[in-house]
Amino acid sequence: MTIADNNPTEAGLRRGRVLRSHSNLFFVQTGGREWPCRQRGRFRLERNAVLTGDWVLFEPQPDGNGYIVEIEKRHNELIRPPIANVDQAVIVFTAREPDLNLPLLDRFLVLAAWSDIGVVLCLNKADLITSEEAEAIAEPYRQVGYTVLPIAAKHGTGLDKVTSLLTGRVSVLAGQSGVGKSRLVNALAPGLSLRTGEVSQKLGRGRHTTRHVELLPVAGGLLADTPGFSLLDVTGIPKDQLWLCFPEFVNYGNRCRFATCLHHKEPDCAVKAAVEEGHIQEARYRRYVEFLEEILAAPVRYH
Repeated sequence: MTIADNNPTEAGLRRGRVLRSHSNLFFVQTGGREWPCRQRGRFRLERNAVLTGDWVLFEPQPDGNGYIVEIEKRHNELIRPPIANVDQAVIVFTAREPDLNLPLLDRFLVLAAWSDIGVVLCLNKADLITSEEAEAIAEPYRQVGYTVLPIAAKHGTGLDKVTSLLTGRVSVLAGQSGVGKSRLVNALAPGLSLRTGEVSQKLGRGRHTTRHVELLPVAGGLLADTPGFSLLDVTGIPKDQLWLCFPEFVNYGNRCRFATCLHHKEPDCAVKAAVEEGHIQEARYRRYVEFLEEILAAPVRYH
């Protein structure tokens, strides 16, 4: 992974990666140094034109600041959280405090797949459940092909495996509020001392402790701690592409009678047959149908 490139370009421009932003100021890393930069020209007129994770060309100024003049083409992009050029998503979820929310987890997985981002699943607070319970939660996702790591960030349990998957990669940390994302970052890189929060006993969900997206140096890579959220919109995915975001559907989706099959109400559907035969988990298929119906009910422009 190349985190920075300090080689000046023609016309005296420099290339770097945006690590974070505050208001209209973007902090660009290159050659081990951060340059506070502002947008120049047309970028000032575009809302969120520059994202954390962007590779940009900027014009250094004598006072140590700079002006961003070009954004390089992104290989992927997330809207919520707003970040670009991510290698993988580390999705943190829990069985307790807050309670297990598999529909929400599957939304994260679908959106990561749609954005062409690999996934690592971290079952945090595994110390609050038995090893048998942890295995029962993890195994269905392992069968689909996901890496699932039971961890306890509070006690430092299982973090060596997480570290090995972060080294040399740009990762985005995601998950429901209160699952322990900031605590996990603190456990992996104690010197960062990110603010953490507890789960509200009244509401049963976590309090937001991260307010913006920032790329942090963690375990030999870059890790984006992001604001927690509890609702993810899948309606931006075309209805005929949603099934491709479920890895277990891929071996069956092209075997249907109709090439335009949405794997819902059509006859002779190979995906539905695979569900009936136990090759695809019924719970995952039900969530596929739930997401598909949301897409179908959305404005026509999304279809």
